[in-house]
Amino acid sequence: MTINGNFPGETLHVHRGDTLIVHVVNRSPHNITIHWHGVNQPRYPWADGPEYITQCPIQPGGKFSQKVIFTTEEGTLWWHAHSEWTRATVYGAIVVYPKKGHAYPFPKPHADLPIIFGEWWKQDIFELFDDFRRSGGDPLVSHAITINGQPGDRYNCSRQDMFKLAVDQGKTYLLRLINAAMQDILFFSIAGHQLTVVGTDGTYTKPFKSDYITISPGQTIDVLLRADHPIAASYYMAAKFYSSARAAVNLNTTTALLHYTTNNTTTTTPTAAAANFSAVSLPATADTNASVAFTARFRSLADKKHPVDVPQKADTNLYFTLSMNAVPCPAGATCAGPNGARLAASVNNVSLVLPTSMDVLGAYYRGIGGVYGDDFPSNPPVSFDFTNLTIPAVDRTPATGNQVRVLEYNSSVELVFQGTNLLGGVDHPMHLHGTNFYVVGWGFGNFDRAKDANKTYNLVDPPFQNTIAVPRNGWVAVRFKATNPGK
Repeated sequence: MTINGNFPGETLHVHRGDTLIVHVVNRSPHNITIHWHGVNQPRYPWADGPEYITQCPIQPGGKFSQKVIFTTEEGTLWWHAHSEWTRATVYGAIVVYPKKGHAYPFPKPHADLPIIFGEWWKQDIFELFDDFRRSGGDPLVSHAITINGQPGDRYNCSRQDMFKLAVDQGKTYLLRLINAAMQDILFFSIAGHQLTVVGTDGTYTKPFKSDYITISPGQTIDVLLRADHPIAASYYMAAKFYSSARAAVNLNTTTALLHYTTNNTTTTTPTAAAANFSAVSLPATADTNASVAFTARFRSLADKKHPVDVPQKADTNLYFTLSMNAVPCPAGATCAGPNGARLAASVNNVSLVLPTSMDVLGAYYRGIGGVYGDDFPSNPPVSFDFTNLTIPAVDRTPATGNQVRVLEYNSSVELVFQGTNLLGGVDHPMHLHGTNFYVVGWGFGNFDRAKDANKTYNLVDPPFQNTIAVPRNGWVAVRFKATNPGK
């Protein structure tokens, strides 16, 4: 499935404070919705995109005009499908420039462009998803990572068409990195070059230099590339998956090419033969220290033009456990999960089952009962040693439901995401619709409020994000103001 025949889809260019109307026409045989990832949509949740949550899907042959309202976002965001696994191929970048007449908080780059990481399967995505859902086991591992739609020259099919970026010596470029992969964290680097991180998730950060980038699924990171190497030279750009736990993961590396021009024109056609792949420096696939060390460096700018408004105290405290559970295989069926069961992710031991008659937001707005419950637990219903290596089988089976947690308007919320070691534990990418959050703390093991909140929280310049990866058997604490009704 594609948008206007393109993969990836079009890049949307806007200025801070703009409003777009995007006309979505569904000419496919499948349901579709589009989500504007990181756009807060103040008081207008109807076009946010999650299927059967804020809207019903656009049916085959249907169309829907979606209003996209930009307010404080500035930097890089993205859009993607939000129906089952359609976002595997339906996605694109959103570039949010400063308001007209305003400047970046860093010297203006010579040029900017999106670098979108995705995945490719040698199988129809809808067949793959149906097999995944039917078997109850892990989905088929992708056959390749892509950079702007191409796997690179490590694959015969992409050797001639790998993405190539031409740069002029002495100039600075703003690379807008987007991880559109389905569920895996990525490492990325450019041979022989340091990158300067200046933003994430549509907000600016204090600049810092790094030899590599760690980027979570759904996250965006803005980096400055200084082209300070010899002319007519070529350098590999490369990306690979990070995996702390999964036995099955794509171990291949995707590539693209950075090429220096002479007098603003390429002297030769850039080829990989002129580059040195061994010069690419990427952490090992399971290097947890490298992953969390990079993420821990993010800080908000926290200056007069970019103030921080992190809640110093919370009115509402939520503690959500994130688990990969197993549920019994239906009678007469064969399942591919652990011990013949089916995999089922859960939050506070509740595995979501989407309604199918109407969307949750529509039911709330119209006062229609029986579509969802409003009693989602604020804390785990059963407390145990969440990160213990051995967890009793009784704690592995989740309940099912579609409850929501209702927040008071303008309340200050602290939400602690706690990873568990159920089925060995995994990293959990978490994304919040409708508002950004301040990442005030993180750590490994079980969260201890008395110890962790009092001694490790950053309430001065925490990063302001919409997507964060909770490390395997670890925790992340975020704070935000509940000021966007309906999201």
